[in-house]
Amino acid sequence: MTTAMMMSEPGAPEVLTASAIDLGEPGAGQVRIRQSVIGVNFVDIYFRTGLYPLDTYPAVLGFEGAGTVEAVGPEVRSLKPGDRVAYHGAPMGAYAEARILPAERLVRLPDALPDRVVGGTMLRGLTAHMLLHTVRAVGPGDWILVHAAAGGLGQIVTRWAKRLGAHVVGTVGSAGKRVPALEAGADAVFLHGEGDWAERTRILADGQGVHLAIDGIGGGMLARTFAAVRPFGIVASLGQPAGPIPPLRVETLGAGRPVALIRPSVLAYANDPDLYHRGSADLIAALQDGLTSPIGAEYDLRDAARAHADLEGGRTTGRVVLTV
Repeated sequence: MTTAMMMSEPGAPEVLTASAIDLGEPGAGQVRIRQSVIGVNFVDIYFRTGLYPLDTYPAVLGFEGAGTVEAVGPEVRSLKPGDRVAYHGAPMGAYAEARILPAERLVRLPDALPDRVVGGTMLRGLTAHMLLHTVRAVGPGDWILVHAAAGGLGQIVTRWAKRLGAHVVGTVGSAGKRVPALEAGADAVFLHGEGDWAERTRILADGQGVHLAIDGIGGGMLARTFAAVRPFGIVASLGQPAGPIPPLRVETLGAGRPVALIRPSVLAYANDPDLYHRGSADLIAALQDGLTSPIGAEYDLRDAARAHADLEGGRTTGRVVLTV
């Protein structure tokens, strides 16, 4: 038996409760892993609240973790018991002491990278890879705008963009979050509440605006973001913790400031085997080469509800993880 944080219906964080489940043995092509670090991400909150509906209940949330292989099923040749691994993506079910996964979802970890470095980094790291290599091939001299720059995704996007030679402008929700955003390498950090942040960003970015803007806030932030983007730049809308995004008329995107709008999905990115393994390899290599993604908040697995409440309430910075 193993402990998993299960939910029987959508709702507030308190729907996450500890339950004992029987995993059994891995089947053909499957691996059972004992987890040590589990990532908590906003996409988990979207599934918990029902914004992204689930087909069946009870359900176990979570899309990423790191740990050690306990057992392998028939036809698995790439892994063996004792190997350290990490993963991201479907199937959901990471909020558990142990779980069974398809072998092809697992990435073997080098000895030099502890579980604590990789656990909770895979989803955000692969999202950063998607944004900086596929949504736009970011290079030296590019200007990037990152909303929620003190958060786990904001920090790793900023650090990776700086490694690629880009300039980064960040926005944060409070003065206290300026420090982690600047420590991540942002060239300038503005408060969301400062009414002129879009204009100041455009002036900083060669007087034209940024090449890529990343909005993981939603609500009314997306509409305000277009003013900070240069002609033929890109706005990537990733989430909406601030609430639903108001309807947008597509013809307004070309009125005086033509820009592209994209709603990229890291879960879809991870479901493409080539993108998943190439992105994971690039992320592991970058982490070995010094890319960092600090843990900002750490909770015991059984405190998953508190982790959700703190992340949802904007009380965290950096990576949010559960430990076993």
